[in-house]
Amino acid sequence: MLEVKNVTKKYGKTLACDDVSFTLDPGSVTVLLGPNGAGKSTIMKSIIGLLKYDGEILIDGKPNKTEDARRVLGYIPELPALYPNLTVSEHMEFLARAYKLKDYKADIDKLFTRFELADKTKKFGDELSKGMQQKLNICLGLLPKPDVLLLDEPMIGLDPHAIKELKECIMEMREERRTLLISTHIIDSVDMMWDRTIIMQNGKVKANVTKEELDAMGKTLEELFFDVTEGVNAEDLTMTEAPEEEAPAPKKRGLFR
Repeated sequence: MLEVKNVTKKYGKTLACDDVSFTLDPGSVTVLLGPNGAGKSTIMKSIIGLLKYDGEILIDGKPNKTEDARRVLGYIPELPALYPNLTVSEHMEFLARAYKLKDYKADIDKLFTRFELADKTKKFGDELSKGMQQKLNICLGLLPKPDVLLLDEPMIGLDPHAIKELKECIMEMREERRTLLISTHIIDSVDMMWDRTIIMQNGKVKANVTKEELDAMGKTLEELFFDVTEGVNAEDLTMTEAPEEEAPAPKKRGLFR
């Protein structure tokens, strides 16, 4: 459903993404991990079509910047970009009309109920708290029901109820055979609901591992992250099968954020 082929992006002399390639299957949840400056946001913005790059990105076999691809591609950015002069309801109405959605009123009401925005519908974007802005940001990303959805640090600023609802939405979308790519620093927030993890460092893909492969290695997602980013393993972990020998034990660390 999503194919990233040999994508390279430079900012001046800085190589932000270096020959990045991966493929995501329909109905899968992929977690994109990496330390600051790894290239996660750059590859996400390249997929959504906000940046120029070398290489190729296909959505359902179509170039990502074509109209057909954009119709099935959604994006929930890390920082909400709301219109200060539109109310919460008007934001949703504006998006629904832009996507030419039909029979969307019930979907809006459902999202407002799930993310506790039903009593905020007449507030303007700049009147909302940061947490409420993020909830509206998520509702805007979910309303069109895209086949491929990118989520960049979606749980930052959310309260426990909203985190629970978002996780349930993610699992529902997977059951509907939609494809999700979630970029995050908070490993434990996604630890139980991913199918594949891609770990980037210094602009490169350093690991591309399914949950089954990681289980066969006898490691947790956090352990794999530190193995890769701290150089415990000498070789990149882009796997098609589990290694024969167990990798060295990772250093003991606290929760990565």
